[in-house]
Amino acid sequence: MSQNNTNEPGGNVPELNTDEPVRVNHTARNIIIAVIVVALVAAAAFFGFHRANGGGKAAASAETKGTKDNPVKIGVVGATDPQWVEFKKQAEAKGVYVDIVDFQDYTSENPALDAGDLDMNEFQHLLYLANYNVQNGKDLQPLGGVAIYPLGVYSAFGTDGEPRYTDIKDLPAGSTVAIPNDETNQARAIGVLKAAGVVTLKGDWTAFTIPQDIDEAKSKVKVVPMKAEQIANTLKAGGDDLSAGVINNDYVADAGLDPTDAIYQDDAESEESRPYINIFAVRAADVDNAVYRKCVEIYQTKPVLDALQEESAGTAVFADKFTQAELAKYLDDIESDIRSNDK
Repeated sequence: MSQNNTNEPGGNVPELNTDEPVRVNHTARNIIIAVIVVALVAAAAFFGFHRANGGGKAAASAETKGTKDNPVKIGVVGATDPQWVEFKKQAEAKGVYVDIVDFQDYTSENPALDAGDLDMNEFQHLLYLANYNVQNGKDLQPLGGVAIYPLGVYSAFGTDGEPRYTDIKDLPAGSTVAIPNDETNQARAIGVLKAAGVVTLKGDWTAFTIPQDIDEAKSKVKVVPMKAEQIANTLKAGGDDLSAGVINNDYVADAGLDPTDAIYQDDAESEESRPYINIFAVRAADVDNAVYRKCVEIYQTKPVLDALQEESAGTAVFADKFTQAELAKYLDDIESDIRSNDK
């Protein structure tokens, strides 16, 4: 700041007495400077506080997440299922408001979570999440376990409307069994048929086994991949194309079947079933979010799990004892296997 305006363009420059310093009254200037300094200190304190707390509107939003005006958005498939109705009731009783966002398929929830349109989702197992992360270069993380669902083999129906077989051992040699064609359930379905003794593999089973790994000459049945949602209806149609099929739990009830009608199920508590633990997923930055963790804890309470067991017709094996760190380790191992398998 210049002491006077005589050095500005167009100013008249008076003669100065160079024997003595120029004396200027600085009182007004000092007052202005003091005011500016106070304002800057206050501004620094304000912005420093908000940076420490996440900043501006975002910080306010984070602090109020789970309130009535800012509910936790959770993406699911089947928002009206009993467990979600009970979960929402239990959450609000504990002061946490949630918005259960319904999706019609399995392909949109992870992109919505990654984009910030959802806060959490619950629809997938660890293997599905691992595939999504690796294929898309993402880092979504498990926050808590829900359940493992045994994968069942169901008989085709006869023209009388009744199942043709009551035990997988009764399947005729050379008959055809359908399996889901999506990459995450296909390998598991092959593992189920291997455990049942109706297919033989050329090598060891892994979470990435494909139909080409089946030794057809040594297997009792042939395997054909189909869209998961089509298998149950094809079995019930009573045709001769299939003798049985492996059906995801999600499609069993839709086809009017009962999970207890399965002629074979896998062991849901085995180590090999860990890739199929269904989980709550969040963005990596939110694994320590207290509100989101509270949501998982509320879901894992008896009233909600009872409703989940009702929805699964008693087939769910709860996975609520796994810690976040354990689930994250399982996910990391699966992702490493995927990368190795892709080489």
